[in-house]
Amino acid sequence: MAKMIHSMLRVLDEARSTHFYADTLGIKPVGRFEFESFTLVYLANDEQTFELELTINHGRTEPYNLGEGYGHLAVSVADVQREHVRMEAAGHPVTPVKALENKGHVVGQFFFLTDPDGYKIEVLQRGAPGRFV
Repeated sequence: MAKMIHSMLRVLDEARSTHFYADTLGIKPVGRFEFESFTLVYLANDEQTFELELTINHGRTEPYNLGEGYGHLAVSVADVQREHVRMEAAGHPVTPVKALENKGHVVGQFFFLTDPDGYKIEVLQRGAPGRFV
C-alpha cells in the first residue's frame, strides 16, 4: 500500500513562507536541501508524519500562476473558533468560519486561510468529515 508522505508548493520567499506556516499552523522546517537552481524545505510538527515541501526556485521573482486546477490543503484543529480569532488577530487572511451541513445537520466547521503565495488552506474543526481529522 502507498503512504502519503508530503505535498509540495512552489513559493517565492523561503523566510516569508516558513514564518507564515510556523505562525499559522505550527509546522516548522525539519529538513532543508539546497541545490544549484532550487531549494527544498520540509515542514512538519509532532502531530503527524505528513510533511509540506516548499520548493524555492532560485532567481524567481514573479508570483506563480496557481491556475484553476489547485484546490486546497486541509488541516484539523482542536478549536476552529479560537484558531480563527488567533490567525485573524495576527493579520493573516482568513474567511469567516462556516458550518458544513448535510441533510440539516452540522457535520463540521471550517474557514480558509491564504498563504503568502495565494495557496488556500482549509482549517477544519477536529471531528469533521474525513477519515483522519
